[in-house]
Amino acid sequence: MEHNQLRLVLCDIDSTLINSNRELTPKTKKMIEKLHDRGVYFGLASGRPVDELQKYAPHWGFGFAFDFLIGMNGSELWDNLKQKQIDSYKLKREWIQEILNLMKPFPSNAFIYQDGMLVAQRIDDAMKKSAVTSQKPIHVIASDKELYERENAKIMFRMSKEQTLKVEEYFKERPNPYYKAFKTQSTLIEFADRRISKAYALKILCDNHDFSLENVWSFGDTTNDNTMLEVSGKGICMLNGSEDTKAIADEITHYDNDHDGVAMYMQEHYFDQLGETL
Repeated sequence: MEHNQLRLVLCDIDSTLINSNRELTPKTKKMIEKLHDRGVYFGLASGRPVDELQKYAPHWGFGFAFDFLIGMNGSELWDNLKQKQIDSYKLKREWIQEILNLMKPFPSNAFIYQDGMLVAQRIDDAMKKSAVTSQKPIHVIASDKELYERENAKIMFRMSKEQTLKVEEYFKERPNPYYKAFKTQSTLIEFADRRISKAYALKILCDNHDFSLENVWSFGDTTNDNTMLEVSGKGICMLNGSEDTKAIADEITHYDNDHDGVAMYMQEHYFDQLGETL
């Protein structure tokens, strides 16, 4: 794709846009500002809810809101241009209950986003860290019934890396017609409606505006980014990405997320063509 056809840059957050210290570096910030100045849309695509994603632009010191936010791995879409949120398929209560029963053999901590809180089976170090990064309080449930008292976009299970691999393999061998299991971090498995993906929300976004998927460059690092990378004009996996994501990507960055991987790619493949330097 020619640089003048680029309309949207869409980025995953963890292990992609920010470094291991959860910082947005000055070079990456400058990249986003330059895209904004040139009229190229910028968006985030994450497993986090939209209300959390909306805090990033002011937190990182931008004087403008990001154009698009894909939250809950595609179940939520915030269109800042139209000031509109679109919510899509959620897990039914009986599905969540079934998932909890299927997950009992695997040591883990189940939790959901609900009413501005992290609703979890228990508090541990990983949950405390999630509460800090999400800026959400933790509510510890009295029983698992609280996790399926209403429909939800997803349910998550924090566990060891070894257990994550086992769960991934277990559900790969036992596909469900209604929901899917997928890895979003090396220690996190999520379940969502089978129809939901970051690509699903991206297609809605493009349909609502004057550009096609071919005009999108997307960046990601792991399994829940795969569909987004596959449908984009350019799907770029981070050097530090998982092997399955590297396998489906159009390109792989030369630098990892701790060395401005996204910004360095954009410099070489976009800004160099314009004679600009980050």
